[in-house]
Amino acid sequence: MDERYGPTWDSDDEYDNFIRKMNPPRIEIDNDSCNDATIVRVDSANEYGILLEVIQVLIDLNLVISKAYITSDGGWFMDVFNITDKEGQKLKDKATILRIEDYICKSLGADSRYIPSRRRSVDVAASSDHNVIELTGTDRPGLLSEVSAVLASLKCNVVSAEIWTHNTRAAAVMRVTDEDTGLAVTDTDRLEKIKERLSYLLRGGNVSRGAAMAVSTGTSSTHTDRRLHQMMLDDGDHEQLHRHAPNQSQKPNVTVSNWNDKDYSVVTIRCKDRPKLLFDTVCTLTDLHYVVFHANIDAKDNQAYQEFYVRHVNGSPMNTEADRLRVIQCLEAAIERRASEGVKLELCTNDKIGLLSEVTRIFRENSLTVTRAEVSTRGRMAVNTFYVRDSTGGTVDQKTIDSIRQAIGQNIQVKGQPEPSEHEKKESPTWFLFANLFRPRSLYSFGMFMR
Repeated sequence: MDERYGPTWDSDDEYDNFIRKMNPPRIEIDNDSCNDATIVRVDSANEYGILLEVIQVLIDLNLVISKAYITSDGGWFMDVFNITDKEGQKLKDKATILRIEDYICKSLGADSRYIPSRRRSVDVAASSDHNVIELTGTDRPGLLSEVSAVLASLKCNVVSAEIWTHNTRAAAVMRVTDEDTGLAVTDTDRLEKIKERLSYLLRGGNVSRGAAMAVSTGTSSTHTDRRLHQMMLDDGDHEQLHRHAPNQSQKPNVTVSNWNDKDYSVVTIRCKDRPKLLFDTVCTLTDLHYVVFHANIDAKDNQAYQEFYVRHVNGSPMNTEADRLRVIQCLEAAIERRASEGVKLELCTNDKIGLLSEVTRIFRENSLTVTRAEVSTRGRMAVNTFYVRDSTGGTVDQKTIDSIRQAIGQNIQVKGQPEPSEHEKKESPTWFLFANLFRPRSLYSFGMFMR
């Protein structure tokens, strides 16, 4: 096998840079050959991690991959993707089509980096305009509320965050600024205090599964979703027993067999389709140090089929049952981490200091637990998405939703169960109502017990 696939591939090798410059990627976008999808073809010099990089560009543009054919034997990489927009329509926006070509070329160019180094499980990194805080720990009711309340008490404002929970574990990547300056916290003593408070909080009563924390002067260039996968993989969420047993009909079916004649391991995945599924599976295979040589991807009628022909970076297939079992467990976990559990709540309101802490306090007071969250700031607006369920694992009832909307001021859009009333549907087709946010309260009076 080509030595470029070895573990030292991410070194800055001048010869590899020269090869990339002499063989720049070629991207062809065909909007005529297929009636229901836009076809993207990518040809490039073959490199470890290149498939993940292309898929990452497509999902970052909010595109859906319905089919793909991948082949990368030898020194050349050739991919064909059938893509649509989020509504399932082929692309018509010329600006988006141009961005696809531009972003892929930049991502695969000679100056790109495919495998950024991993960090420790909890990290605070300073840049000129924000700090990046990475957290992993044991999940429990109230954890997000506790973390956001601690940050608010330390005068740190959360400008964006993504939080995942799976199999009793939790991981978060949060970007925060100083409440007064709106810039990154640079004071060493203050960063150490943040480190101390959050580490103690995440450790809880289980010292053996607590979280470490490191302070860095640089920022990670790793894609946030990939970083979350890496953190949960390192934390061993795939090794834990399911706290809430998944519906067996929805459980992913992952199998691994060896094609001995070609020295490939064949990984087959059948599961319910959802956005970013292909990114999650390829990300996991890459971080497990497997190279995808061929793949067939198909998603139809809400079901996904993925078939990968892989070898380890050392050139060998999976030769032991332990290897096969680990890959199966890790892929199942990667598929389930982003699966949406509970009711989806979307909040769009004027941004304010301590907003996340106040919102999660309201969830806590209504006995809701957050299974996943995406927090962002767009200009002066906060755009937050929460997946919540009852703290006992049950369905969230309409009475609870009404209580939350009354506390926050009706500016919550609810998707999934429970359904809005007929009156609400007629009054607002999207059920997206805006009003003044609730009256502010002292951040110190919230308590830190439940999410």
